[in-house]
Amino acid sequence: MGEFVVPEAGGYVPSGEDLKGVEEWFARYDALSAAVDVEGMADMAVFPLNLVSDDSDGNGQAGQWSRGEFVRTMAEVMGGDGDVTFESTRTPHFLSAGIVVVFTDAVFTVDGRSQSVRYADVLVRRDGGWAFQTMIQGGWGDRLRR
Repeated sequence: MGEFVVPEAGGYVPSGEDLKGVEEWFARYDALSAAVDVEGMADMAVFPLNLVSDDSDGNGQAGQWSRGEFVRTMAEVMGGDGDVTFESTRTPHFLSAGIVVVFTDAVFTVDGRSQSVRYADVLVRRDGGWAFQTMIQGGWGDRLRR
C-alpha cells in the first residue's frame, strides 16, 4: 500500500470521510491490480473511460475506452503470470465533494524489474462511492490510434 499525502487546501476542503473514501478506493484498486484482476478493476470505473496521454512521437492524444478496450488493454499490459508489487505516494486534489484529481508517483515491480511512473486519475462520486473516470498518463497514446 502506498503513502497518501493531503495537499494544502485551495477551494473545496475535503472532510476526513472524503479522504478515507478515496484512500479506501485506491487500496481496493491496488489490490485488484496486484492480483491482475482486470475485470474487477473495470468494475470500479465509469465507461466510456477518458484517456489523456501522449504517443511515441510526443504528441498529445485524448480518447475514450469502452469497458472491453480497457479490459483487453490492461490484461495485455499487466500480463498475469508474474509477481507484481506496487509502491505509491498519492496526492488528492478535491475540486468538489464529488470530483477528485489524484496525482500518483509510483514504482511498479514485475518479476523483479522496476519502473517509476507519475500519473493522475480523476474519480467521481457516484451513488455514495467513488469511481474511476479519467486516466492521465504518458505513453498510452499509440493505443488510442489503433
